[in-house]
Order: sequence, then structure tokens, then C-alpha cells
Amino acid sequence: MKKHRIERPQRTAVPLARTLLEALAAPLLLFLGLLACFPTAFHEPLPNNAKVVVAGSALETKIDAALQAQHPGWFDVSARVDAQGARQAVLDRDAVAGYAAQGKHHAVLYVAKANGASLELALQKGFTALAAHQHQKLTVTDVAPTVPKDENGTTLVYLGVAWNVPSYIMATTLLRVVPFNRRKKLLTAVGTAAVLSAVGYFVGTQLDYFPHDLSALGIAFLLTTAVATFSLGMAPFVKQALPLVGLGLYIVLSVPTSGVVPVSMLPTFFQDLHTVMPLGNAVDALRGALYFDDTGVLKPVLVLCAWIAAGAALLGLDAWRQHRRTVWLEAEGEEEYVPEPPVEDSAVEAPVPTALPVHAHHFGEQLPMLEGIVCDDEQQPIRHVAVTVMDTGGRQLVRTATNARGEYAVTGLPEGYVSVVVSHPGRSPLVHQKLLQTGAAVRSDFILHDRHNGAPAQPALQRN
Repeated sequence: MKKHRIERPQRTAVPLARTLLEALAAPLLLFLGLLACFPTAFHEPLPNNAKVVVAGSALETKIDAALQAQHPGWFDVSARVDAQGARQAVLDRDAVAGYAAQGKHHAVLYVAKANGASLELALQKGFTALAAHQHQKLTVTDVAPTVPKDENGTTLVYLGVAWNVPSYIMATTLLRVVPFNRRKKLLTAVGTAAVLSAVGYFVGTQLDYFPHDLSALGIAFLLTTAVATFSLGMAPFVKQALPLVGLGLYIVLSVPTSGVVPVSMLPTFFQDLHTVMPLGNAVDALRGALYFDDTGVLKPVLVLCAWIAAGAALLGLDAWRQHRRTVWLEAEGEEEYVPEPPVEDSAVEAPVPTALPVHAHHFGEQLPMLEGIVCDDEQQPIRHVAVTVMDTGGRQLVRTATNARGEYAVTGLPEGYVSVVVSHPGRSPLVHQKLLQTGAAVRSDFILHDRHNGAPAQPALQRN
């Protein structure tokens, strides 16, 4: 049979501007997210419809009018029967402050430092001016004080961040553990979450950052498990956007709504977002368990459980999706489905193995470390051949596919021997072993035989 020589057409260079845009898209989007969220939430926070109660319905209208005149939009006023009711409303977390007039020249303000010292100061400012206008002396009573080492009422937020962000990084790291299936990855995530929550609880209690209460340990475990499980679950669906989505969820949106600034002092958008974010709900649950006798703990705990359930559901959906794909391929008589490579997080490790477009490389662009062409028995290029590069331990480093000319290129690989596996439906897979060295591009070309022509079904190993 006549063999045709492959003519390599002139390759089109990808403009450097496009390459830079693709490389800088994630940090630019992250920058814009931080710029939009952090200054908006943290710059000069003021009470925003903070719920307060006054003792006696007769005073409600008068107090509300006075507060709206002095501080428009700061407070949302309602009434309780008496001073005890106003105090209990703060303890029940129905309001951030309670106000009661005691005689003609005296008033008392009930607050909770556990809700945040900055909110306490804003409440004192608003009601001190109100009491002075009515010629009353104001007494401030803290009904839920924090421990002495948490004067600002924010230590629980910082511990929450310490449980929140590493849990996401742990999930992205587990995605690289190719020998682990979903079940092993999920069990490892849960086990690591238990360790992280236990260590954080031990450090916090030993340093007297918060009171000893084992319920805090359980809440910390729910937070770490929720973040890790949901990150594992969403990875197959967001794919290479995982670092951007993860940082957006667990930093850009979570930190402003976490309680660093009390929720009652956030803009309405962040107040609404706080009700669904895992970090903010964990901090709410911790405050309720440690300072409010478990009041208001159930709702945030259910939100954390919902995040865990959503992550588990995404893992199950991906398993079902891959199972259906495998069944379909088997029904079509094609090779077993090969899952996509694990998502790499550039914030954790750099450089990473990367598949490159095959083109003439110019100054400033990445140069391939491994490249080649895949042909059939007649020396014709084969398109969409799966090319998988693995290290000597069998860990998948990167996966790509050939273009219309049968070509592929990869960069960012480690030095030493790697295995290059090529496969295509209806053809016998093939393996080459190559020795890579920095600064030198290595070629690995393949000829894939038609499996139906009696060629061996098992991949052949060629070391060269």
C-alpha cells in the first residue's frame, strides 16, 4: 500500500497579547472581586437596619422617630413589654440591642460584645445621643461578654478563616492524588477535617481565645467538612476555573460576610449573602454556642449540613455521569472512558504540567518540553488522540489531545523519566518512556494500529 508523506503546514502563532490575557484573566477577575467586595464591606461600616427593641410600646414611635432623625437607616425599632423583655431579646438574638427607660432621668442599653465590639460602640454612640437629647443618663449593660482575650469579639472569625481556607486547599490537593477514587478522597477530606478542627479547638481553648465547649469542636468540623466536600464536588464541573471559583467563594465572598464587621453593619447585599455562606454561618453558630447558651445555633448548622449534602450530591452526579459515559462507550464498542486529569490550583503549586497549542513559539511564550505526532499505519495524522503523561509512580501529570495534524505539545513537566500513553477508540494504545531534561524539547512520535486488524489489545511499552 502506498504510503503518503506528511506535509507539515506553516503553523500560525498565537498572539502574545492573547497569551497574556489568558494568563492574567484569573488574577484580574480576583482583583476586581476583592476591589468590589472588601472596601464596600469594610470601609467605615455603619449600622444598617440593626434590630433594636425598646421597653414599652408607648416609647416605640418616639424612640424610632428620634433615632431616624439622628441616624437615618441605622436602626429598625420594635417594642417589648418591659425592660426584662428588651434584655431577653438580645439574649435570644432577636435584636442587637435593648433600650429601657428607668424613671425620668435614667435609661439602660442592653448590648452583647459577642456580636462585635464595633457594633457595641455604634449602638452606644446612637443611644447616648438619644439619652442626652431626652436629658437621661445612659447605662450600658453587656449581657453576652466575650473572654478577656477577645475584646473585639472577632477571634472566632479568625479561627473560622483558619478552618475555611485550608479546607479548600486540602480539597484541591486531594484532586491530584490520582490513585484515590472519590470515596477515598472524600474519606481523606473528612478525616483531615476532623484533625484541623481538633487542632484549632485545642489551640483556641488553651490560649483562652474562647470558652471550653465541645459543641465548638463539632461546628468547626462541619465547616471544614462543608468546604472540603463542596470543593471536591464542584471540581469536575468548573474544571480549570476551580481556583477562581474557590477563591471567590471562600475569600472574596466569605470574608466580608464572616463577621469581621458585624453583620448588622454590612450593606444589604452582604447581609443577604451572609445567610448562605459557610464561614459566616459557622461563626454565627460558634457565637450562639459559646456566648448565647446555644441560642440561634440550629439554623447555621443546617446551612453547613446543606453545603455538605450539596458537595456529596455533586460527587454522586459526577460518578453517575461518568458511569453513563462508560456504558455508552462500551455499547458502541469503544475503549473505556478515561476521566479528565485532576484540576491543578496555581495558587498552591507552580509551575504545573500544561498542554500547549501546537504552533511556532516566539520569544516570551512557553516552550514545549515534550512534543510529537500520532499517525496511523499509512502515516496519516490522527486527530483527537488522547495523550496522557505520567510520572514513574503512575501519577497522571497532564492529559491533552492531538490536533487536526496529529500533533501535541506539553510543558512544565519534571525532569526524569515519564511515560507517554496514547489511545484512540478502535486502536491499540501505545506507551513510550522518555527522559526529560530542562532546556531540551523531547519528541515522542507514535504509530497507532487499527485494533480490528489483529493488533495486540494491550498497550505496548517502548523505552527510547
